[in-house]
Amino acid sequence: MKLTKRNVDGIEPINKDVLHWDDELKGFGVKVTPTGKKIFVLQSRLNGSLKRFTIGAFGAPWSAEAARDEAKRLLGEIVKGVDPYEAKRSRRNDITIEELGQIYWEIACAHKKSLTIANEKGLMARHIAPLIGRIKVKDVRRADIQKFINDVATGKTAARVKTKVRGLARVTGGKGAANRTLGLLSSMLSFAVENGYRADNPALGTKQFKLKTHDRYLTPEELDRLGKALDSAERKGVSIFAVAAIRFLSMTGCRRNEALTLQWSWIDFEHRIAKLPDSKTGQKVLHLGDSALSLIKSLPKVAGSPLVFPSSVGGDRPLSIQKTWHDIRSEADLRDLRIHDLRHNFASMAVSSGQSLYLVGKLLGHSQSQTTQRYAHLAPDPIRDAADSVSNMIGENLSRTCSEDTPQTN
Repeated sequence: MKLTKRNVDGIEPINKDVLHWDDELKGFGVKVTPTGKKIFVLQSRLNGSLKRFTIGAFGAPWSAEAARDEAKRLLGEIVKGVDPYEAKRSRRNDITIEELGQIYWEIACAHKKSLTIANEKGLMARHIAPLIGRIKVKDVRRADIQKFINDVATGKTAARVKTKVRGLARVTGGKGAANRTLGLLSSMLSFAVENGYRADNPALGTKQFKLKTHDRYLTPEELDRLGKALDSAERKGVSIFAVAAIRFLSMTGCRRNEALTLQWSWIDFEHRIAKLPDSKTGQKVLHLGDSALSLIKSLPKVAGSPLVFPSSVGGDRPLSIQKTWHDIRSEADLRDLRIHDLRHNFASMAVSSGQSLYLVGKLLGHSQSQTTQRYAHLAPDPIRDAADSVSNMIGENLSRTCSEDTPQTN
């Protein structure tokens, strides 16, 4: 088939990497990974050896036509006996940290989800590039890494930045951001070592900051306040989809992005499930309880949007609930409650009610059982209950025996 936008869009991933070749331009193809990532490539002989060159991931700036034009340009170089990437290789000593990031995402991240890469690019733009982006990869020292994460942790990169979706984003930095950025930087530098940009990874051995765990659960009284605040928001004319999305998060324990990208076509009303094709942990089945299902059925479908919780812009642009959430939690006097805490609360209530950790893990979509273990302390303890039962039974008998044997005094 000819690799056009429509045809590339229509290629479905399977459980292994698959190459699809263009019918018109020999050697031009697209590699599709199990996660659905699509990367344009060119395969051709250079000086007698078969080589494959990565053009870039499908999507801006690499449309099917742009990738085809680049493949033709590369073939022109190859015909002359020139290795198109030799110029890049000769610049190894001059590559900066910011430039390394672009090469890293182009070559090493085919297995990563688009949302993960977008988050990593955000870390680069907001923290790495402003502080150490211009340093040459070969010149980075461990002291530079340590100073960098200290600066991020203390808020040196704090700023308000423009975004396409919400208009403005508040970048605060902090220890959590420093740890996430250190992880990305270490991965990039390991990639640099593997590809000959430098001999070692100076980020290895750099300690992350210790963070306080933040497992916030709602008391029955707090849950009641949250419900009243949601009712109040509806009466005030707040977007029905924003309020419904928050209710849905509370009722299902799903992740925010899973709810906000939920499409009508993914919901199987008969079996009361939603089949999510690309959640944080891959394909996932979201189980819908009676309340969650009734909530969805009460919502109108918006023409032109596949989303259950569409934005006012329409189409497939996800809804933003940040302002609505801020106002609702303020009215409920729950200012320390994060959106993600609704997921923790769902899990804690499930475990506390006697559901097994295995079942709770399935409900939450955890890919590893140890992730669910954080809620183990909330589960009823059958050993302790057994100890209490036997101890009390024996204690009652001992007390009765003692009272019967005690001589009575007048």
